[in-house]
Amino acid sequence: MSSSAAGGRGLLTTLLLHGFTGSSHSWGPIVVDGLASAVGAPVLVDLPGHGRHAGDVGPWRFTFEAVEAGIDALARGEPADLVGYSMGGRLALAYAVRNPRRVRRLVLESASPGLETEEERAARRAHDEDLANFLQTEGIEAFVERWEALELFESQRSLPPAVRASHRARRLLNHPRSLAACLRGLGTGVLPSYWGSLERLRVPVLILVGALDRKFATFGARMAALLPDARVVEIAGAGHAIHLERPDAWLEAVTAFLCGGEGSA
Repeated sequence: MSSSAAGGRGLLTTLLLHGFTGSSHSWGPIVVDGLASAVGAPVLVDLPGHGRHAGDVGPWRFTFEAVEAGIDALARGEPADLVGYSMGGRLALAYAVRNPRRVRRLVLESASPGLETEEERAARRAHDEDLANFLQTEGIEAFVERWEALELFESQRSLPPAVRASHRARRLLNHPRSLAACLRGLGTGVLPSYWGSLERLRVPVLILVGALDRKFATFGARMAALLPDARVVEIAGAGHAIHLERPDAWLEAVTAFLCGGEGSA
């Protein structure tokens, strides 16, 4: 796991963990430059199989332990602020549950603690195996076409054509075998459920949800009810990828929270 920039407030580091099919370049200049001005340059993480790790297929790279070790290295042994989107949010939450003393603040954008039952996880593993096989047999272009057609990303169809084209171009840089390995090693059906751990996590948490993404808005409300120190900010006019669809609102909420405020939309 690697990063494209390092910075922060003294020894304090802010790590940004992207979603599935994304990379360290997915956050965009409004988010990255805005954070740099407000709290110091963030560390932009490339998760296993993504960004500069596209092409990796070794199973040992696609374990939570490998992600955990990568975060530890990038944080340089000091408590860090973790900001994660979707898959990156799920991994950031898992890290915080397992290493609460290494996390100062946690931002979860459109994320969940995982699937609650083994039956759900088994069904998801079977689904992700089908998707991994599709990636390997049909290739990245067919996969991206299928991925972008998901209802989860419907709100992105109203973005300016240039923004959509740029986002799609970055997705097409992914390697199908690497994405398949990520699904098999770090998919939602592979990692355990952390719902039962939330009430013991005393790290301050900001939960960002898009008003157009009702599924994850529901998850966010449930998580906030269980976490001892959490608040939800719902961003109007945004779906799943808030940092892409409403970057100004994302930045306002996140910088306020990381600087010690409540966050606002």
